[in-house]
Amino acid sequence: MEEIRLQKAIANSGVASRRKAEVMITEGRVKVNGKTVTELGTKVKETDKVEVDGIPLSQEEKVHILYYKPAGEISAAEDDRNRRTVVDAFEMMDVRLYPVGRLDYETSGILIMTNDGEFTQYMTHPKYEMSKTYRVKIDGILKREEQKQMRQGIKLEDGMTAPANLKVIRDKNDRQMILELTIHEGRNRQVRRMFEHFGLRVVKLTRISYDFLNLNGLAEGEYRFLKPHEVKKLIANAKAE
Repeated sequence: MEEIRLQKAIANSGVASRRKAEVMITEGRVKVNGKTVTELGTKVKETDKVEVDGIPLSQEEKVHILYYKPAGEISAAEDDRNRRTVVDAFEMMDVRLYPVGRLDYETSGILIMTNDGEFTQYMTHPKYEMSKTYRVKIDGILKREEQKQMRQGIKLEDGMTAPANLKVIRDKNDRQMILELTIHEGRNRQVRRMFEHFGLRVVKLTRISYDFLNLNGLAEGEYRFLKPHEVKKLIANAKAE
């Protein structure tokens, strides 16, 4: 009978991504056949009873959802300050969902929700560079020289950013500018920090595309299920990067 690593079994069940599963194991939150396991090298068989936080794993049907996240929601399963989370929008579903990556509390736009840990690994691992495009409204003007620097990469406190694609959508004399920025990285608050680097405040931020996916046909707070061919294409595109 085939054995697989414990963290992969947890990810396959949809409880969490593989990296998150590793944290759960080291924190002592996982039991195999009634015994707490903290070794990441542990392997399990299909017949083994695995529990996470006292709840047995189940092989749920894989779900992949494109969600138009509104501003004012936390990209997490729970929040210690009792703020609304993206998971709350799906509480009527009989499946444990979690967000693929994250969007800031005040950022709206495309967020994929799933219970598929292997899919999440492809979408979020740094070696798979998925492109994400943001519509950015800033209070002020990003000068031409600064635009050039952003396209080439700028130095933030956590290192140089990769070259970005930048397109000016509106550049009026009202001191507010609208741009579209495409990046392949996923650092914390990266887009906001890139503009803060030039002393500019982001007034509104929306992720309008994720690889080939866009928000067409959806209003804030709405969602749709991804089609099987879309899921396959996302994984194929990730592998091709």
